[in-house]
This record gives sequence, C-alpha cells and structure tokens, in this order.
Amino acid sequence: MDEGSRNKRLHCPSTNGTTQKPMESKEGAHCLEVIPASMEVHRVEQPPARSFCQKLKNKLLEMFFPDDPLRQFKGQSTKQKWILGAQYILPILQWAPHYTFKLFKSDVVSGLTIASLAIPQGISYAKLANLPPIVGLYSSFVPPLIYAVFGSSRDLAVGPVSIASLMLGSMLSKEVSPIKDPVLFLQLAFTSTFFAGLFQASLGLLRLGFLIDFLSKAILIGFMAGAAVIVSLQQLKSLLGITHFTPQMGLVPVLDSVFHHTKEWSWETILMGFCFLVLLLLARHVSTKRPKLFWVSAGAPLACVIVSTIIVFAFKAQHHGISVIGKLQEGLNPPSWNMLVFHGSHLGLVIKTGFVTGIISLTEGIAVGRTFAALKDYRVDGNKEMMAIGLMNIVGSFTSCYVTTGAFSRSAVNHNAGAKTAVSNIVMSITVMVTLLFLMPLFEYTPNLVLGAIIVTAVIGLVDVPAAINIWRTDKFDFVVMLTAFFGVLFISVQEGLAIAVGVSIFKILLQVTRPRTVVLGSIPGSDIYRNLHHYKDAVEVPGFLIISIEAPINFANSMYLNERILRWVEEYEEKENAKKHSINIQYVILDMSAVSGIDTTGVTLIKELKKAIEKKGMELVLVNPLGEIIEKLQRAAETRDFMRPENLYLTVGEAVTSLSSSMKIHPPTTYDEEAQAAVPHPN
Repeated sequence: MDEGSRNKRLHCPSTNGTTQKPMESKEGAHCLEVIPASMEVHRVEQPPARSFCQKLKNKLLEMFFPDDPLRQFKGQSTKQKWILGAQYILPILQWAPHYTFKLFKSDVVSGLTIASLAIPQGISYAKLANLPPIVGLYSSFVPPLIYAVFGSSRDLAVGPVSIASLMLGSMLSKEVSPIKDPVLFLQLAFTSTFFAGLFQASLGLLRLGFLIDFLSKAILIGFMAGAAVIVSLQQLKSLLGITHFTPQMGLVPVLDSVFHHTKEWSWETILMGFCFLVLLLLARHVSTKRPKLFWVSAGAPLACVIVSTIIVFAFKAQHHGISVIGKLQEGLNPPSWNMLVFHGSHLGLVIKTGFVTGIISLTEGIAVGRTFAALKDYRVDGNKEMMAIGLMNIVGSFTSCYVTTGAFSRSAVNHNAGAKTAVSNIVMSITVMVTLLFLMPLFEYTPNLVLGAIIVTAVIGLVDVPAAINIWRTDKFDFVVMLTAFFGVLFISVQEGLAIAVGVSIFKILLQVTRPRTVVLGSIPGSDIYRNLHHYKDAVEVPGFLIISIEAPINFANSMYLNERILRWVEEYEEKENAKKHSINIQYVILDMSAVSGIDTTGVTLIKELKKAIEKKGMELVLVNPLGEIIEKLQRAAETRDFMRPENLYLTVGEAVTSLSSSMKIHPPTTYDEEAQAAVPHPN
C-alpha cells in the first residue's frame, strides 16, 4: 500500500515523510501520533525444523544438565579425559597434587579449632536425637573423612547438626521409646541414616537437585527459627534438672511439662547452668562483634565442658542433684551394618524419617557450602555435594553414625580459622579419633546442664530476625509462609509444620500458574514502546486496538481463566468506548506473547476459541512475538492456519499497530478530527 492511500484511510495528511495515526489519551481526548511512514514490518520466521527426539534431548539436557558438566571433556585427549573424569568423581584429586606445607599449616589450625567445637557439640546433639552421646562422636569421625575425598567445598565442616538431630529423635520417638527400647531405637536411627544417604546420593546421581528448591528461603527461615525455639525449650530439662520430661516437641507440651514438675527443679543445676549459659552467650557475642576473635566462641564450649567436669568431680556434685553423662565407651566406631532394619512394621517409619532428615540436612549443607564459596569466590557443585553428603551418610550408617551434614556454626569457625582445603576435616576427624581412643574417661563427670547450654547457644544463631524483616518488606505472602513454618513447628510438630509451610508455598505457585498476570498495554508517546497502562502514567490507549500482554505459559491450568479474563477486557473496553461520543470502535485484539514460554494442547484450543469469540464481535485477533514452540503447535492445529498469515503475526506490538492502522475502518472525520488535523504543522 502506498503512502497516499495509507493517509487516505487514516484521514491524516502527510507531513515531511510521516503519517499521523489517531490516538486517544486516558482522558478520552483524541490526539495525533506521528509515526514513520517507511517503518519496516519484519516477517515472523518459522522455527528451524527439529525432530521429536532432538527436542526431547534438548529439554532433558536443560532439565538435568543445566551446568553442562561434559563441556570440560570437549577437545581433550583420551588420557586427559580419564584424568578429568577421575577428578570429577573424586574432587580431592584436583587439589591434592598442588597441596603445600603452607596450606597444611592453615588447615591444621582450623582443623584443631573446629574439633574443639565438634567434640562437645557431637555429644550434645546425640542427646538431642535421643541417642547415646558416644554416637555423636562417632558421627564426627567417619563422615568428615568421606567428605574430604568426595566433597567440593573447602570450608564445609561436617558433623551432626541440631535440626536434623531434633527431627530424627522426634520422628522415631513417636513410635519407639529411646528409654524403654534403646537397642531398637538405635537400629532405627542407623537405618534412617542409610535411607537419608541413599536418597541424597540418588538426587545427586540422577541430578534431581531441583526438588530441594521447594524449600524456599522463607520456609527455611521460619522452620529454623521455630526449631531453634523448640530445641532451646527442650534443654530446660537439663538446665532445670527435671527428671520426668515430655518427649513431645510442641510448645504447649514442653511448657506444660516444665511448670507441672516444679518440684523437680534443682537450684544447684539452675545456678550452674545459668552461669555457663551466660559465659557461652558472652563468648558468642564477642566473636560476632569481632570476627578475628572467632577462637573465643570456638573454644568456649570445650572450655566449659572441661571446667564444669572439674567442678563436678571436685565437689562430687553428681550426689547433689546435678546429672552427669556417665561412662562412655572407648574405642573407634564399631560396625553397624548388621543393625540395619529393612523389614518389619517400622520400615515405613525409617523411610519417612530418612527422607525428611535427608532433605533438611542436604538443604542446610548445600546452602552453607555455597555461602562460604561465594565469600572466597570459588564454585561448589551442587550435584557433587549431594553425592558426597549422601555417600558419607550411607557409610556412616554402616559405622554407628547418624545423619550428618555441613554445620553452619562449625563451617563459620572453619572459614574464620583460615581453612584452605578439606584437610581441615581430616585434622578434625583425627582429633576426634584420639579423643575416642584415649580421652573418653574424662567425660564421665561432664554435667548434662553444660551440654544443654551448648545446644541453646548454638541454635540461637538460627533465629534470623533481619532476614525475617527483609522478607516482610519484600513479599508479604512469603512472610505468611515463613510464619506458617514458624508457628507450625511451635504448636504442631517439627515435620508437620514443615509440611504445612511447603504446602502453602506450593499453593502460591499454583496460584501463579492458574491465575497468570495479564495487563493492558498502552503506547509511550514519541516511541514505539508499549507498556502497562496502570504502571506507566504516560502510556495512552491506542484507539481501535486492545493490546493485552500475557506473562506466563498457557496450559490446561490457566486456559479457562485466560479466556474469561481476555473476553472481560474486551467487554470492558467496548463499554467504555460506547460511553464516549468521539471514539473508534475496537477492531483488533493484540496478544503480546513475548512472555509466554510454552503452550500445551489446551492452550492451542484456547487460542482457537478466543479467535472465534473475538471474530463474532467483529474484531480480529493478532499475535505478537510467539516463540518457536508456540508457532509450531499452532501450525500443526488444522483449524488455526489463519494465524500463520502475515497480518496475524508480528514481531513487536509497534509493528503490529503501525501495519494494521493502515487497514482500519475509521468513522468519517468529525469536527474535532478536522481541528486536530489543522493543528498539525505543515511545511512552508
């Protein structure tokens, strides 16, 4: 179509090689927008032909191998490929050949430092899991050695952690009493650890790590805070000297047990426990304010254990109401593969416990590893971490260990102590080994109250108030999810509170999928840019056009909603235009599909039905920038071949409006139009 005929249809004169397109502002007043007469309308290309197998291969690669781990093998010799393969499976082979004595000195210092923290924490967390204290030390010996070989983090310090210990103990104790049947309870703990490791390693091997992404930051912050409160309240048993205490983990049962057994409170225990708790909190505060004094909080737990043990031994305090650990078994980890239970009525329990504790510990370990890797500017491979943590738990279940992962407190100490490689874990493990072989009699008079104080001090750091405030400021729905996890853990149970929070998060995702965002676009004057009318005040409606942007994939879950929402936009637009005296009836409905990443069969049906409904109203449906997958599926649908015509497909909204304006059926020019045209400056 030449310029003259285009100007005739638009009822606008040509000035300096441009044409005037009638526009309408938000107030309803007509205006003229100058657009280039020579604007080129680009053709929408068909995507290159690919077979179903090629498409499936590409989708699977993007799903399971987004990091493309095989790219390092390209162009390498056969020998080099074998070396790279061995290094990929065993990360220790990457740094061991370049290891120096200077690095070793740093790792020895950090290893001894975290050992001073790991020994008292290991004993404490084992009691938190309702397991014999010695199992906590076993779990600080073997797993770090496995991780040093297979792990990819330089800073992660491996061992028992509070949350996994709490969940393991609470889930198993619901069906089996650790006091009445300690042997069976220990068997179930080792079996749960095996299944946790098996599940973790499977996630890494099958590259299914995206499953743990369902535990969002909001869930973890709320869950950790709630668990920290429950763990701290559970320690009132040791800090108050209560003998009969509830095994339940809810806030109400714990407080009820505390205040219904006031006669069992021991003032000696309370006084001594309060003093050590204050010392530990003070040491933690000093290290927090001055990171260079990290060794204060790292060595404080072991120092408190030594001092409290000496006090109890010197004053025979165990005869005055202060409970002690008692004798601990000497020697290294005994084998426990013969204790694993893969049959019977408790099989479902250990699988469920292994799954939940495995997910939680895996999430914590990877999060901690990535945090410190970012600080030192190196990369942690998530899939390698899953396999490393899974393998160390599988081996641990064979050697009298329970669920372990990377602990934040120990990893922070390891990082601040100057750890350079995973050798720090080996040094820690050797230190624990020496303790198991020669120092176990020294813990016989260690009071339980100091272990409770150590646990309380360790879990306080899990209550992240600044992060909660930031979530409130950023996303109110995420804040609700966080509170759901927090109060669910407090008032229901640890695992059920976590499950409810995950369910709320999934509900949020379903809302986003089933109710995708759709907005009406307007033109930014003086440009070919189109933006949300409710967002940009300068954006104005284009007379004769209804431009809608869909910002989500179109599928069976949201097709009905999109159909109703788009037709409602059309009806509202028609009602608004009919109420105006000088208006151009809507002639084109433009769907901007730039943000539509995919479409299924139901979505294709939606496009067909939408086209028919719009055509019945005397309008035409136009698609803008559909992706290759969408074009292919529309092309295959026999009844939608009309969408492949040039006048139904455009690359940009600007090109669509420019091209379609030339064929619009506009009412005869009114007096207002003539005045508007006269206002356009003409060349002299």
